[in-house]
Amino acid sequence: MSLKNYLEESIQAIQATVMDDALLDAVHQAIRLIIDTLSKGLPILVCGNGGSACDALHMTGELVGRFLMERKALNVIALSDNVGIITAIANDYSYDYIFSRQVEAYAKPGAVLIGLSTSGNSANVLRAFEAAHSHGMKTVAFTKKGNTKIAPLSDVLIAVPSSSTPLIQQVHACLYHYVCHAIEQEMFQEKGQRDQKVVSGH
Repeated sequence: MSLKNYLEESIQAIQATVMDDALLDAVHQAIRLIIDTLSKGLPILVCGNGGSACDALHMTGELVGRFLMERKALNVIALSDNVGIITAIANDYSYDYIFSRQVEAYAKPGAVLIGLSTSGNSANVLRAFEAAHSHGMKTVAFTKKGNTKIAPLSDVLIAVPSSSTPLIQQVHACLYHYVCHAIEQEMFQEKGQRDQKVVSGH
């Protein structure tokens, strides 16, 4: 495949997302849920495997640090960044429990767990969603469209219309960047903290 063809496929994935009204509505539902949660002083937990683990870290970094404006740090925790915790749980229990045990540690009723899974069937993310519900939390899934195990466990389902893992991840990045932008706009700019138009150091 040529670079041009790959970029054309990427554009098609974005265009399919733009035309998916249910997906766009779900993104706005997620934004409202996250803002309401943070406004109550409750945490947002984020998890994923592999590239999605990196996306979990990326999204968390944008919210704890900053996206486009100077403002206070937000209470967001990535569950894929502590090697000691992850390896201890994987060794003592199994890899399937690396996120659910952390959900048990940080859970608060009314908090939110965001899970990124391109397959929608990652066992450890599914267990984390089950643990979140058992502790009175809400769940938001970034995944693919189709028959997935994560769908019935999700309070908000953001399902990208693609079957290609890298293209799904690319769309996920576009979507969570928008989520970060909207959170800053609604929580801070509308309260008088104008955009400083800082250049991110990423």
